[in-house]
Amino acid sequence: MSVFDVLQERGLIAQMTDESEIRKLLENEKVPFYIGFDATADSLHVGHFLQLMVMSHMQKAGHRPIVLLGTGTTMVGDPTGKTDMRKMLTVDEINHNAECFRRQMSRFIDFGEDKAILVRNGDWLMKLNYIEFLREIGVHFSVNKMLTYECFKSRLERGLTFIEFNYMLMQSYDFLRLSRDYGCKMELGGDDQWANILGGVDLVRKCDGKDVYGMTFTLLTTKEGKKMGKTEKGALWLDPEKTPPYEFFQYWRNVADADVINCLKLITFVSMDEIREMAKWEGSDLNKAKERLAYELTKLVHGEEEAEKALSAAKALFSAGGSDENMPTTQLTAESFKNGELEVLELLVLTGLAPSKGEGRRLIQQGGITVNGNKVEDISAKVTAADFTDNTLMLKKGKKVFHKVIL
Repeated sequence: MSVFDVLQERGLIAQMTDESEIRKLLENEKVPFYIGFDATADSLHVGHFLQLMVMSHMQKAGHRPIVLLGTGTTMVGDPTGKTDMRKMLTVDEINHNAECFRRQMSRFIDFGEDKAILVRNGDWLMKLNYIEFLREIGVHFSVNKMLTYECFKSRLERGLTFIEFNYMLMQSYDFLRLSRDYGCKMELGGDDQWANILGGVDLVRKCDGKDVYGMTFTLLTTKEGKKMGKTEKGALWLDPEKTPPYEFFQYWRNVADADVINCLKLITFVSMDEIREMAKWEGSDLNKAKERLAYELTKLVHGEEEAEKALSAAKALFSAGGSDENMPTTQLTAESFKNGELEVLELLVLTGLAPSKGEGRRLIQQGGITVNGNKVEDISAKVTAADFTDNTLMLKKGKKVFHKVIL
């Protein structure tokens, strides 16, 4: 089975510029391909993870990944999927973020023995002469055609800035440079990048007369079409300092029944034979599939030891006498209390179970918070030292999110 068949069987492929040629290319050649990552934060998040999995599938099949860190394009900001202009970052911030990305990517991509290439597009974009760029590159782009793309149409109502309008040209130029410098034949990306990828394919053909190809991948969404990887604290990060391994595990352990099989296909290496068997499961048996999903992803991102700890902590919550040593924990001091009392709303914010008191109030009103097994019904409820048994208090949000508080 070729890597094309693997990607197709797992439901990863969304769109292609030329299916028959891409299939032929991947089955008969060792193809240099690239995916770009704009350095907009100091950690990769789950939105990037699917792209890393695709790169890994491709590399295992003998193809050569080119990881492009967008140290230049991040200076401009991709308007795709945004209703407002992205925050402008400094060069130092962008370079710091890119270095964080590089370290995290090494868990998924083998950069040894020239098996993969890592480049930064700031190395060429920051040196461009603008007039030359307009004459040599801009001349190949039709404004009328660009305005038909959703990434621009969605921004026109709020105001599309000229700096954002340049983004497609810059990303397309990246493909041209990688084609010339490394023989890159394919650009891959999320399906929201389709317009930008088409721009690059057309530019290489117009400038150099070469046939190159583009392929996009399914976005990681719920069955209702909502992007996955959003938590009450924000994005689900791959950095353990931003999203601890246990919280990462719990996110996947708690996915909806309708989404677990799709997630197993898209973002794990669990065999399709196993996944097809799991797809037959119903009711409580699906919890086993969710546990497998959470374990496999935590193992990929944080290593086997952290995955075992998270699994052990999760099982302890549902078994008598189980150990809770790996459960997310917040330690309080005497200074945390005012006159010997601490509002439950304040405690929810301190533990990160709610991003604000307003959200905590909503959770309490909906009956979603318990303290030591007792449902909190009063938004002004407080806890005292007397509520701690062996200096420990247990918070629960909803049915499955637990948090230990130590005094």
